[in-house]
Amino acid sequence: MTARPDVPDAWIDRLAGILEAFPECVADRAWVGTRWRVRGSTVAHVFGGEDQLFRLIFRAEPGEVPAFENLGDPYFRVNWGESTVGILVDEATDWDEVAELLTDSYCVQAPAALAELVERPPVAGS
Repeated sequence: MTARPDVPDAWIDRLAGILEAFPECVADRAWVGTRWRVRGSTVAHVFGGEDQLFRLIFRAEPGEVPAFENLGDPYFRVNWGESTVGILVDEATDWDEVAELLTDSYCVQAPAALAELVERPPVAGS
């Protein structure tokens, strides 16, 4: 079995800077990698795979999941519920885009009273 690589510390720090700015969003060790949760619900999970690729799993509105599937690489569908999506993270990752995705993920997972405290990015075309 091939060992899973550790996610680079700089990426963990970058993700923490985004996620831990949200109310009650905290990091903890997952079965592999690091995850961020709000009141027990996972907002994001980053880990290295046996294929040596790094994956960031997050939540999207269920109606948006097919759009991510259709976009293809670097996005992929995750079979962990109807609202779960993943993105491959590498040196070319657009961290501004990741911040928007994680903001939405937090708002999907957080209780409404907490989600209302977060400024969401504007929807394209509005």
